[in-house]
Order: sequence, then C-alpha cells, then structure tokens
Amino acid sequence: MDAYDLSVGGWIFACICGLVVGASKCGLPGLGTLAVPLMASVLPAKMATGALLPLLIFGDTLGVIHFRRHANWKILFRLFPPAFAGIVIGFFLLGRPWMDDQVIRISTGVIVLALVVMNTFKGRLHSLLENQDPRRPSVLLLAIGFGLLAGVTTMLANAAGPVILVYLLLMQLPKDEFIGTSAWYFVVLNWCKVPFMAYRGMINVDSLVFNAKLAPAILVGAGVGIFLSGKMSNKSFIRWVEVLTIIAAIMLFFPKGFLASLIKG
Repeated sequence: MDAYDLSVGGWIFACICGLVVGASKCGLPGLGTLAVPLMASVLPAKMATGALLPLLIFGDTLGVIHFRRHANWKILFRLFPPAFAGIVIGFFLLGRPWMDDQVIRISTGVIVLALVVMNTFKGRLHSLLENQDPRRPSVLLLAIGFGLLAGVTTMLANAAGPVILVYLLLMQLPKDEFIGTSAWYFVVLNWCKVPFMAYRGMINVDSLVFNAKLAPAILVGAGVGIFLSGKMSNKSFIRWVEVLTIIAAIMLFFPKGFLASLIKG
C-alpha cells in the first residue's frame, strides 16, 4: 500500500497540518511546531520530514510576501552561517544506520523541552545581552549555538521552529518584526535543505503530489493567521508563542501515540 494513500482520518490530520503550516507562517509562529507531530502521525518520521518540507516552503513564501518589510537582518546574518553548517551535520546524521524514526522523534523532543526550560530564563539572558555589542563573544556564541541547533533539528525533523522561537523571544522583537524575521529565516533555510532531502529520497514525485493536495489548506491557514495576528497585542502574541511552544514540545514525544490512534481505520 502506498504510504501516501491515507485513510479518511489520515487526510483529516494532514489537512489540519496544512492549516497549521499556513497559519504559523503568516502570523502565529508558535503553531508551526505542531505540524511536525501531526505529519509524523500519518507518515513514518523520515517520510514525514520530506513531505512536510515543501509545505513549509510554500507557507514561508506566503509569510515573506506579507511580512517582507519587517525582517531584522542583523539577527538573520548572525544565524545563517551556523545554521547552514547544522544542515550539513544533519544530512550526515540522516545517513547513519542508528538514526531511525524513534531516535529522531525522541532526540527532537528532548531538545525542544530543554529549550522550553531555557525560555523561562529569557528575561535574565536578554538583560545580559541587550547592552552588549553584537560582535562580543557572548552574543556571537549564543547565535552560533542556536544556529547550529536549528540547522541540525530542521534537517532531521523540520523541528527548528522552537529553537528559533526561543532565540527570537530572547531578542524581544516587536510582533511584526518577530514574524518577518522568522519568515525570512525559514524560507532561506528550508530551500537550502531541498537538495539534501531529494538526494536522500525524502522528496520525490509521490511526496510532491501529496503536497499539492494540501496546498489549499495552507492558503486557508495563511488567511487565518494574518487575521488573528492582526487582532493581537504584542504581549498576547508573545504569550501565544510561549504556550504553543510548550504544547509542541510535549506533542513531539508522542507523535505515534494518541494522534496515531485517532486516525486508524
């Protein structure tokens, strides 16, 4: 049976995944990580990673179009080089025989939970960074650490969202600048992953046909995200991101558990 030939329940969850991707890229960034366990509930982990990437790129493109004037390029240029190195590291890790679906899921979940804990100290970290020259070692080391981690996790499981969300929360960016910076970061990073995943066979003709069927859901989700973000204050937006990051961290540990049980049939 073709893995992309889903049950009715599977297609419902896949469409919800598309809605989540669209909304997360166009105004509700904390929602994005929920797409990872949603897709992993209907496809094996490595297939889910490859199937999710084109959906994310489509959503990224919509986000960049709408928030293109709000990116913080100083932050982006600090993150890009280590993130590219992380992608290469993740590519070689994918080729290891011990890097199976379970290892990817559990390791990603552990990383996300660790970052959620770190996020509770964001006020203290920001106070240490806000008056420092961005060229200082402490600032650069933080960007290198987050960039590398984002590159590895995005290559393994498209799960760099919480990494970058925590980093941007540390930077305390205004709402639109937060969304615009995130959108530009991921549109560049995700395109860089395409040749690596195509080489591994994680993106192929069948997966692209599957993606095309979910494109309308992404468009609807994008409209919802733009509408809801426009109604939020900066404070409520930050709280939304924090709460959804915690929920996503918990869900990453159970992508095959309660979600999978709901879609059988």
